[in-house]
This record gives sequence, C-alpha cells and structure tokens, in this order.
Amino acid sequence: MRPPMRSLGVVLASALALTACSSGGDKDETATSAAACAPSSGPVTLNFTSWIPGIETVVKSWNDKNPNIQVKVQTGPNGNGGTYQNFFNQLKAGNAPDLGQIEYDALPSFRVQDGLENLAACTEVTAAKDQFVDWTWNQVTFGEQNSVFGVPQDAGPMALFYRKDLFEKNNIPVPTTWEEYAAAAEKVRAAGGYITNFSQSDINQFAGLAWQAGGRWFANDGNKWTVNFSDAGTTKVATYWQDLIAKKHVSTVPPWTTEWDNAYNTDQAWTWVSAVWGANSIASGAPATSGKWAVAPMPQWTPGGAVAGNWGGSSTAVFKGSKHPYEAAKFALWLNTSEEALTLLNKEANLYPATKAGAKLPALSEGVAFYGGQKIYDVFATASTQVAADFVWGPTMTSTYASASDGFKAAVSGTGTLADALKTAQTATVTNLKSQSIPVAE
Repeated sequence: MRPPMRSLGVVLASALALTACSSGGDKDETATSAAACAPSSGPVTLNFTSWIPGIETVVKSWNDKNPNIQVKVQTGPNGNGGTYQNFFNQLKAGNAPDLGQIEYDALPSFRVQDGLENLAACTEVTAAKDQFVDWTWNQVTFGEQNSVFGVPQDAGPMALFYRKDLFEKNNIPVPTTWEEYAAAAEKVRAAGGYITNFSQSDINQFAGLAWQAGGRWFANDGNKWTVNFSDAGTTKVATYWQDLIAKKHVSTVPPWTTEWDNAYNTDQAWTWVSAVWGANSIASGAPATSGKWAVAPMPQWTPGGAVAGNWGGSSTAVFKGSKHPYEAAKFALWLNTSEEALTLLNKEANLYPATKAGAKLPALSEGVAFYGGQKIYDVFATASTQVAADFVWGPTMTSTYASASDGFKAAVSGTGTLADALKTAQTATVTNLKSQSIPVAE
C-alpha cells in the first residue's frame, strides 16, 4: 500500500519536520506545532478505529464511566490489510476519525503525510512519559522534544521459544549465543528436525533481528533521509541466516499457514525467535505440544550480552483535524495506562503493555500451563528493557516490506540471497521516497 500523494509543499515541510530521528537528539524545535489542547465545551463524541480483538469491550468500560466523553469504535482489517489506506483516504477527504490504531513502523508514513496531531501541548500526555518503556516513547516522539504523535499501546519484545523436551532428550544445550544457535541447528537437523522456520515473507521478524544486532535502516538529520540496509548489523544478520538457509538447517515454509502450524505442532520445528505475542500463536497453532515449550532470552551476538529486538507494537494516535484533541488524548491515555484498560486489553487480545507498570499485571505474573507453568512474561519484561531506543522506521515501510519480501522468497528458493534482497529493497525505497519528493541523502 502506497500512501496517497500530497502537495509538494506539505510533503517537504513534513519530511523536514522529522528532526533528530536518528539520534534521539536534544532539538527543541519542530516544524509541526503542537495542537491546542483545551477541553471542549459540552458533551463530546469521539470516533476511534482499531483492529484489536475485543476492543468494543474495552471501550464500553470507558463509556460507562465517562458519559460526557463517549467513544464510538469502528473495527476493520489490520493496518496493512486495508485500514491504513482507509485512514489516508479519510485524511485526504477531511473526514478521518479522531483516533486510530497505528503501528510504530507506520507512524512515520502518517507524519510525513501531515496526518497526525502533535499532542505535546497536552500536559497529561507529556507527563506520562516516564510511565512507558523508554524505547516505546521514542517511537511516538521520533526522539524529539516537544513532539508526541501518539500514545504507546503495546510492545513486541523478542525472546527464544523452544521445545524444552526435545532439547533435553537430545542433550542439546539451550543456545545463549547465535554461535551456539547455529551449532544447535546442525544437531537438530541430524535429529530429524529443524531449529526453526525462516520466514520468507514476514520481514518484520528480520527487522527485529537486525534491531538487536545494531542494524539501523533509516535516519533523518532534519533535512534528508538516509536509507541503509547494508550496515554492519544488518549485514551480519543477513549473512548468518543465509548460511543456515544454504545448509538447509532451517525450514522455509510460508508463515501463518497450516503447514507452518504443523511444523510446530510436531517435532519438525524446535524453536522460534519471536515476540511476546508469539506465545499465543504457538499455543493456538500447536495444541498437541502443550507443556513441552519454554522461553529463554534471545541468543546474543556477544557472550554475556543483554540485548533484545522488537517485533510489532502499536500506538493510539490522534488524527489531524480532530476537533477534540484534549478528549482524544485523555481517552488514549486511559486506554494505554490504566490498569483497568490494560487488563482488559490483555484478556481480550493478549496485548503486551508498553507501560512499565503493565509488565506487572497479575495476568502477566502467573505461570502459563502451555509452557509447563513457566512465568514466561518475566522473560519478556526483562527483554523489553533491553530494546535499543534509537531504531528508526522509514516513511514508506509498506512498500519496503513488499520489495524485501520478493527478494527473501528468491533467497529461500536458491535464486538469490538475502543480501541481494536487501540491496533491492534499499534501491526501491530510495526511489519511492524520491517519487514523493521526500529528500534523500545520496
């Protein structure tokens, strides 16, 4: 999905507004001024669009207690499944909802299109900064002061899901480093399984792996975007997985398919380096393996290291043109910081909160039967604090993912390499940025 074109002046102004994205800098200025944030007079009705399962139940809880600020929720497909395009169309027509769910990797696309209200003038929002895990706050502020373009909602810290029974049965140590993981992959293959399935189409996982390794795909100095999919961290990850693919030590079935589920529901796939939400993906897709799985920290590039990647996560943003930014911000804060809402979001949709306190919810402090009673969320709570805050997403991620996915499919089929795929994705991304008159550093 490609965002609709806007006038050259707006695109340039918005692109130049993305100051200090690469450094989490100390600049106070921002070309996008903070929206006025004063209460509206009289009762208010807000429109909110989301694809979170059970979001209606959560919103009802708010509406029951806030008769003067009612929220009408509309649900739809996930962002890249059509909702983002709807948002862009609505913004262009001037009838966007007050609030919308936007994933972290999509926020730059909306900001460069001048589609978001800057909530920095809402003192309750800025005062909430310390309630959130640092890196999630950086995702909605772009590392700038006087800029808040959404309220962090959930996070996707990554860890290692592994078949504890199979590792123990075959006397294979649970890998703590990527070197050990590659050695385990050879032993697992000799035992008739695969260490994991390498996703040939979901580039978000690869992004999380690169994030952990120090890969930084985008930067913005306040004037131009820099695009680099061949930095040292990303190249290291690509070379590593290319070697496992070449040796056939990983399977490469398409993710989110029956074949993919079956691999985890049998003894074929033994691990999955995934985000916290993966706990439910495995439990629902591999019910026959209940009690046989466990969770450990991500393998490290440096022995004794403590660095995690992230895969996924969303924010609640207020769209440009909302007549009620104060009330919209108030609802977004309640939705993403109150124990009541966070508990409901976890119960209804298994969302993992972006707040520090959210990691201590009672539901996340208990042992999980599917994982042998292990308190797996303790692992993810630690991982969330180990995610670097300076990873920047570009403003055309949907097309970037599509370009990379085509190359990844070629790599697993033996007609290309991951390095080739990344090179092609970089070229396509730069071309796409230029086609929208977004300045790019050469």
